[in-house]
Amino acid sequence: MTDKIPYAPVLRTQADVEAAWRHLINPLGWPEPRLWLMFVGADGVPFPQLCQIEAMPTEIGDDGAANLAAMLHELIDDLGFERVELLLCRTGGGPPSRSDRKNAAELYGACAVAAVPVDVIHLATDQEFWPIPLDALGELRTPA
Repeated sequence: MTDKIPYAPVLRTQADVEAAWRHLINPLGWPEPRLWLMFVGADGVPFPQLCQIEAMPTEIGDDGAANLAAMLHELIDDLGFERVELLLCRTGGGPPSRSDRKNAAELYGACAVAAVPVDVIHLATDQEFWPIPLDALGELRTPA
């Protein structure tokens, strides 16, 4: 008999979300770009299963981001979630690159247009996690 307590965080802040990604996504190391999705209810508790999109293009592009956001809108509406958390993953190390920031900007913009509530997008490299907040994207921000 196991008395293991299941991991059930309440996600209220960016720090909570980053801590959840750090707990759930390990070990780090990616053979190709990926995107993880975590759906969160109004109570701040994430759905117990994560979704992963493998073999993502290095650059998501406007069309890819728009298609993803449309799908996320349907899922959130149909299943009654409050929001979705996004984790971009790539090989290598270092802080978010211009390409990472561009992907995040396209996702933020597409989610805004599709009325998909999303908090801070995070990046996981082979060595570390990094937040990519919307207000840090400067000229890469896409209008909603």
